[in-house]
Amino acid sequence: MITVLTAVGPQLEAQAAVRVEATSGARLVRRCADVPDLLSAAAAHIAQVAVLSADLPGLDRGVLGALTDDGLRTVGVHAAGDEEAQRRLRQLGVDRVISAQATAEEWSELVAGLGGSDTGAAAAPPATGDGLPDTGEGAVDEAIERELLGGDASAGGAPGAPGGDDPGGDDARLRPDAGSARPHRSRRSRRGGAEDPAGADPDRAGGAGPDEDRAAAPARVVAVWGPAGSPGRTTVAVNLAAELARLGRSVLLVDADTYGASVGQALALLDEAPGLAAATRLADTGDLDLPHLAAVAPTGPTGVRVLTGLPRADRWSEIREDALREVLRVARLLVDVVVIDTGFCLEEDEELSYDTRAPRRNVATTTSLREADDILVVGSADPVGLQRLVRGLDEVGAFTSEPRVVVTKVRASAVGAGADKRVAETLQRFAGVESPTLVPDDRAALDSAMLEGRALCEVAPGSGARRALAALAGELAGVEVVLRRRGLTRRRRASAATA
Repeated sequence: MITVLTAVGPQLEAQAAVRVEATSGARLVRRCADVPDLLSAAAAHIAQVAVLSADLPGLDRGVLGALTDDGLRTVGVHAAGDEEAQRRLRQLGVDRVISAQATAEEWSELVAGLGGSDTGAAAAPPATGDGLPDTGEGAVDEAIERELLGGDASAGGAPGAPGGDDPGGDDARLRPDAGSARPHRSRRSRRGGAEDPAGADPDRAGGAGPDEDRAAAPARVVAVWGPAGSPGRTTVAVNLAAELARLGRSVLLVDADTYGASVGQALALLDEAPGLAAATRLADTGDLDLPHLAAVAPTGPTGVRVLTGLPRADRWSEIREDALREVLRVARLLVDVVVIDTGFCLEEDEELSYDTRAPRRNVATTTSLREADDILVVGSADPVGLQRLVRGLDEVGAFTSEPRVVVTKVRASAVGAGADKRVAETLQRFAGVESPTLVPDDRAALDSAMLEGRALCEVAPGSGARRALAALAGELAGVEVVLRRRGLTRRRRASAATA
């Protein structure tokens, strides 16, 4: 006999109770009036299955997580034809969804299926309104995505590089990099609704880009992390996102630094209403979908969608683990690449780890790193920064065995002559790092970009820092980027003609 408790809104409460009592093999043990009553009953372990409705006040992703922690399976009940309730229940993450008007046989089959499975992760797909397994949730997501991107082209991929000549007179040749892992294809080009930006941009010569013959791949999440001491995490994240957008990828830049969010400031965006907090609230209530995420993550002047971070560090508790994970899941459907600027601290309170319902200070950073496909570890090229970087690589080893190392502010005045070689040798000797990305300390270019609230590719396309980050973006995108200085070539030709 499977024990069941209900926590259903007033419109369906009586009907749901009658259906459960009429279900063979099930016994209704409690009819909960509200969420506190539900959580108390779940903690007492008096039931195996909880029947919930979307209109139950206070029902959110945290409540579902608490029920799962207490070992309950969940069933979402809705009125026949109520598609909004079905959508919200699925987005909250209930195990099954069924109509209150479904037959007793359908209810019995559903409850029996739940009782025969031990874990929610191993459950069958959610049931539809008639109690049968739902295999069309992905199709629903695709339909929403088509509606969103078809109605507003700007909501799809980020645009390619601006038309006309590049301000710095650069050429770029793009060709497939056979050694790069998991290349991506622009979602806009997959739908056939726009030309490949690589081929359309006169500044990126060489015909069509490498995306034409590639199979579609899942969106990629890139987390940018670095130890304490302002090594340049935000600078790397912002410019990496801008460079990926110029390569034709649609990009979402997420500011998940709950200690000192600064992406909005770096791009001259208002952050009074932080986009990440809004997105996680929507995810927590089961209301986050592609249109809502696109609305709270507008496209900035660099062609990159941005979820701005928290304006105050004391609001860190607004970012919950399950909600952030859901935001990143939906983000993978919206764009080709998600770039996350994370905080520096990886400490996890061991005492709180035993209480999974308690908010944890660094959960935004640790969740981002766990969800990431690529982790960039950023350090600065000075004695203190390199020491922190070496120690930080040991810390980040809990999240990845193959981080990409980026060293910023490379300059001879801090490490001596031959700065590039010295930094590379130090990292190879003390951390076993091969071929780190070295970003020169191009202070004038970086200050200009910060002053204007723009990326390096817009204000100083010929700078050494921009070239290093463009090459890194090419590695992540699966293409090789070769930038040439037209102006320098022309000057050399003019000098030769004069001679």
